[in-house]
Amino acid sequence: MNPETRLFIGGELVAAASGASYPNINPATEEVMGEVADAGPEDMERAIAAARRAFDQTDWSSNHALRHKCLQQLQRGLLAVMADFKQQIAAETGAPLGICGGAGPQCEVPIGFVEYVLAQLQQYQWSRDVGVAEPLGIKSRRLVDKEAVGVVACITPWNVPLQINLAKCLPALAAGCTVVLKAAPDTPWSATMLGRVVKEYTDMPPGVFNVITAQDPAALGDQLTGDPRVDMISFTGSTAVGKHIMTRAAATVKKVFLELGGKSANIILDDADLSSSLLSSLGVCYHAGQGCAINTRLLVPRKRQAEVEELLKTYFGFIQYGDPSAEDQIMGPLVNSRQRERVLAYIEKGRQEGARLLLGGGIPQHLQRGYYVEPTVFVDVTNDMTIAREEIFGPVLSVIAHDGDDDAVRIANDSVYGLSGSVWSASEDRALAVARRIRTGTICVNGGNFYAADVPFGGYKQSGIGREMGPEGFEEYLETKTIAIGV
Repeated sequence: MNPETRLFIGGELVAAASGASYPNINPATEEVMGEVADAGPEDMERAIAAARRAFDQTDWSSNHALRHKCLQQLQRGLLAVMADFKQQIAAETGAPLGICGGAGPQCEVPIGFVEYVLAQLQQYQWSRDVGVAEPLGIKSRRLVDKEAVGVVACITPWNVPLQINLAKCLPALAAGCTVVLKAAPDTPWSATMLGRVVKEYTDMPPGVFNVITAQDPAALGDQLTGDPRVDMISFTGSTAVGKHIMTRAAATVKKVFLELGGKSANIILDDADLSSSLLSSLGVCYHAGQGCAINTRLLVPRKRQAEVEELLKTYFGFIQYGDPSAEDQIMGPLVNSRQRERVLAYIEKGRQEGARLLLGGGIPQHLQRGYYVEPTVFVDVTNDMTIAREEIFGPVLSVIAHDGDDDAVRIANDSVYGLSGSVWSASEDRALAVARRIRTGTICVNGGNFYAADVPFGGYKQSGIGREMGPEGFEEYLETKTIAIGV
């Protein structure tokens, strides 16, 4: 797989200062694939200092032509190593090869994000003249400039690591920021490989981009988020950790972008075609349910529950899993043993609270190696049950009955989260009317899909603050300066 095992600090690929490393484990086999540098506080200090120095002492933030050239070089480098990336991502995440290529979010599509970011860099209106006025009797010409935020800490999760690494780092770099990327410990190579590409393919000034990996991320995360030299934190992960990061950032009043958890509702209205709409419920098996925007609550018309159950039994029988090299599978293992135990605990909680187990519910008998959990479907779920309220991050679907459009909207919105969702109806107008009442940052109607580089993604409520991708995601990494000139 040709992985990169070193940190990237100040323009150099380096071992941890302590010489420490830790094993990178394949979740499908439970085998050690290789090692990666285990950074400590000294390494993080060097990375922050390098990023601060690069922002303050080079022209990266103001030299648009340099940024454009370096991002073009980065694009060529990413394409050159894409085959290695695909193999590494599949091995690190446990995602079958079938969802690591093509239109999936694991590899080829996020590498394509560079094209959109290059266009943003060229087309963006960095300064505008808002004309002359006489505020307080002083005749003034007013300019509004957009400038880079500064040093950005990008902290990323393990479920779609390259996608989120690039969704954060590309617009930050294009905006003129310098970056410290702290990767998830379970998927380090998806970040360290970016350091290698920057080193070998680009003319990026030393310190503009830095990569840190560590087996225990908590201490280094606190060091990074609390450092006054860091101007912004861009974090994707759990809501609990997001709250902690907000607390850490408050001391120095940093700008914070958070993309957090979800408990999205897939709403089937009573006029929808069940045979087609219920196929979407198989999305809970995609990457073993390890996606924040996956629809894990299925809201169905109460009068059609029996039909729903029979179709779910049939459809979930289609799901094949267990061969990580398979090109025709969407489900692999969970990322580690801790995550598997967490998911199994939620399944047990569902049983205890009175939900009826329709399918799955345990470790598959044919897969005793790897961190697998059976595709699991609960019915007779009420929205006050734990499995309907908390993010499980596994292949677990909660089926909840509703009594019409208003009731479906009420149930969908009765959540601390507001990330995504779906609505199905024979009438597009009816589905769209319901979709516009759902308090979420993204929502799909009749099988639509919002995922693209030019579309903003993020959540309401405890699903986060701000947007990633699209023009809104680019502007997250910019400050606004107003200049008044006496005339």
